[in-house]
Amino acid sequence: MTSTTTPDVWLPIPADEIEGLPEGLNYRLWDGEQDFPADPADCAFYVVPYMKGPEIAVRPLAGMRTVQVVQTLSAGIDHVQPGLGRLSAGVRLCNAKGVHEASTAELALALVLASLRGIPGFVHGQDKEEWRAGFYPALADKSVLIVGYGSIGAAIEDRLAPFECARVARVARSARTTARGPVHTLDDLPALLREADIVILSTPLNPSTQGLVSADFLAAMPDGALLVNVARGGVVDTKALLSELESGRLRAALDVTDPEPLPAGHPLWHAPNVLITPHVGGSTSAFLPRAKRLLAGQLTRFAAGEPVQNVVLTTG
Repeated sequence: MTSTTTPDVWLPIPADEIEGLPEGLNYRLWDGEQDFPADPADCAFYVVPYMKGPEIAVRPLAGMRTVQVVQTLSAGIDHVQPGLGRLSAGVRLCNAKGVHEASTAELALALVLASLRGIPGFVHGQDKEEWRAGFYPALADKSVLIVGYGSIGAAIEDRLAPFECARVARVARSARTTARGPVHTLDDLPALLREADIVILSTPLNPSTQGLVSADFLAAMPDGALLVNVARGGVVDTKALLSELESGRLRAALDVTDPEPLPAGHPLWHAPNVLITPHVGGSTSAFLPRAKRLLAGQLTRFAAGEPVQNVVLTTG
């Protein structure tokens, strides 16, 4: 923090509800309302409203001429990237690493289990008072591929560990070795996909992952395989996925879609073999306490002139 005046901090959560915030900062509450809480030019630290969409996220950025830190409360940053060109050089963009791992990993596992064990069909059967007995796949003995092995991908594997999977393979931008085994690069996907009963997407959306799950990607998956997306809708080519679902060759469980929100009448709603949840991977009771701890820690460092954490890029 370099200013000699008291900087403004824009928060989407009331400051008096966040334990551990440092003194010496002007806390302004803004959660996407039409009117700004103060002049954006005085904002030094901007916490982006959570799950309010890109239009709201970037709206104040053009006026934030002295902002030093933009902090998202999401793991992804794609919703603020369109506005970064309006900022001065040297602004640090931070994501919410550590906030969403537990919730998103829980949902990924829930989607896998619900899809394999036929839970949506049971719900429909209960509505119609039908006893839909049968024989269903188990997660045990399945080969799982996690595409996007950052902190969320690792948290997903943590939760898969007790389920007796035959194999868990990992893919990330860079190859490395972890305590659980090797992490492969995207170049290895074709071979890994051929062996995967379940593919879980937890990768960020960026130019290298936009449309990553293409017709060729899906064609490489075995018949009957399950695609689970807890990443971003744009990682998947929706038209290509629809073709595979409608043919009955693949199944999918999607927390995110492209477009999003999925509009009424879109064919994905009623495609066979698909389970859709409305982008609720991080929207649980686990979110708020972790978000508050993140903000208290980041702002304490900022007020003390120390480096903030989770910096994913610096504007130039």
